[in-house]
Amino acid sequence: MLATLVAAPYHKPGWVYEEKYDGYRILAYKEGPRVTLLSRNAKDKTAAFADVARAVAGLRRRSLALDGEVVGFDPHLVSRFQLLQQGGVPLVYVVFDCLWVDGQDLRNEPLHVRRRRLEEAIGSPGKTAHVFPSRRLAGDGFAAYEEAKAKGWEGIIAKDDSGPYVESRSTKWLKVKVHQEEELVIGGYTPPGGSRTHFGALLLGGYAGGALRYVGKVGTGFSQRTLATLHRKFRPLLQRTPPFADPPREKGAIWLAPRLVAQVAFQEWTSDRKLRQPVFLGLRDDKRPGDCVLP
Repeated sequence: MLATLVAAPYHKPGWVYEEKYDGYRILAYKEGPRVTLLSRNAKDKTAAFADVARAVAGLRRRSLALDGEVVGFDPHLVSRFQLLQQGGVPLVYVVFDCLWVDGQDLRNEPLHVRRRRLEEAIGSPGKTAHVFPSRRLAGDGFAAYEEAKAKGWEGIIAKDDSGPYVESRSTKWLKVKVHQEEELVIGGYTPPGGSRTHFGALLLGGYAGGALRYVGKVGTGFSQRTLATLHRKFRPLLQRTPPFADPPREKGAIWLAPRLVAQVAFQEWTSDRKLRQPVFLGLRDDKRPGDCVLP
């Protein structure tokens, strides 16, 4: 189930509000001792998130299907996508829905029932080191948004407490961003300059009307290791022509087949639909390029 992006905070009676996390969306399946963790594009992440898989395997229920986000928290308990890329912090599975428990399909049950079954399956926060229920916020959507702003969270998710779980994008779940982040397709790069090695900046785009539209370039947020790793990934994707319907006039630009997805933080969209002050956060292998549709 995917949330619909809205531009401003939202409040409606009968809705609940949760923290929006900045990590990998993961479905966890448990059948006896066997656990499988799948990303939203069905990639098996069980080995990559082994501590989480072991924690789910240790839950008391015989069979479970859980929906949540694997995240890394900074010292202020703010989830940061970069921490998943860099490693060095414990990974936590923040669970916000329960779809199946011990042979019972819960998807048509209202959210408040699924939440209760979720909390029963997981136990109290802190009981299992790598699995927690998602954080519920103030009952008023505007107050919840202010709380997210004050604590530096990515945003909030508003949910209809009586709604079922549907396997599509839905207006029963709404997301409001505090910080601007977007998943965008890498369509090329510029040559390195000065002391920079491998490449200068990434050329980014998103889909609109079926065409890949150029939205700007990002040249910050890279470590030397990241520059080298990305450059290796670019080699098999080189092509002669730009993948953009409206390619930028960049001297010496090197074009790539649109196969890689980057997560980028930025200040705002400009009036001509370009990124202002973007920063590279990391690659995403859990999202298809075609899913990167411009808002």
